[in-house]
Amino acid sequence: MSVNERILLAKRPQGMPEESDFTFEEQPLPVPQAGEVLVRTVYLSVDPYMRGRMSDAKSYAKPYEIGQVIAGGAVGQVMKSTDPTYREGDFVAGTWGWQRFAAVRTGTLRKVNPDLAPVSTALGVLGMTGLTAYFGLLDIGHPKEGETVVVSGAAGAVGMIVGQIAKIKGARVVGIAGSDEKTGYLTGKLGFDVAINYRTEDVASALAEACPGGVDVYFDNVGGEVSDAVLRLINKNARIPICGQIALYNLEKPDTGPRIQSLLLTNTALMKGFLVGDYASRYNEALQELAEWLRDGKIQYTENIADGFDKTIEAFLGLFSGENLGKQLVKVSEEQS
Repeated sequence: MSVNERILLAKRPQGMPEESDFTFEEQPLPVPQAGEVLVRTVYLSVDPYMRGRMSDAKSYAKPYEIGQVIAGGAVGQVMKSTDPTYREGDFVAGTWGWQRFAAVRTGTLRKVNPDLAPVSTALGVLGMTGLTAYFGLLDIGHPKEGETVVVSGAAGAVGMIVGQIAKIKGARVVGIAGSDEKTGYLTGKLGFDVAINYRTEDVASALAEACPGGVDVYFDNVGGEVSDAVLRLINKNARIPICGQIALYNLEKPDTGPRIQSLLLTNTALMKGFLVGDYASRYNEALQELAEWLRDGKIQYTENIADGFDKTIEAFLGLFSGENLGKQLVKVSEEQS
């Protein structure tokens, strides 16, 4: 193939993103310069945080620019290399985003070992997803044996790993998800003690029943009313890692809700937001432990894979209606041995 296809941000979404906010573009195949490799995308990732970067509001990450490719996680194979440490056929992970091919600086890549696990896991359990769960739960949540850990967005890519790590640490785990299929998966397959369907159950009542001794750790992936209900049950010295706020990403006006400072104060609780990139110096440590747990069957993962580059936007929009179970990926091309 001599043509590269990319997906660009056409305009900034207002509220829920629409297909018209994006555009497909064809351009000549990129030519790698010194210190670069030409990569063919095999899998790309679509993630809720990308919605925030489509806005020009001040945030922790630079906004996407209008007319530029959507940057995000991807796994691919090297086609051409100007760097002797990378050979044709090597699998690599990086953030070149929503495009079929890319010329990428080798200093921004990490090699992926296809013999360790399927290469797609470099975007999930053995990638940013797993790292986010690992550091957020263990460095901020510090779950202890016998404590109660509540996870919102529990059937998502991060949430399901969080819950399983909490079980490894001996905690009692309550997950909150959006369908009976998902709650059944959490308890039947992943070992969660209780799972609550926030679409069909009264979350406050269900939580009170599921957490009679209160909540020691709340891993917050969603924000909004679900989090309001959990925070009313926190125990003394509770820890609350804030990972995501997907319930708020598409709001057109600032969110209003309960003021939680008194809850944090009277319970001497810690609420802390975090960015996984802040832990970059410790990635190898975490990936080694995650790989060991995966190999030993202590954690499992699920991938929802859309087949075809033209399905990328549809897959991204599906994140906000709760269609995915586990990590949402798009398969762009076949792996070549």
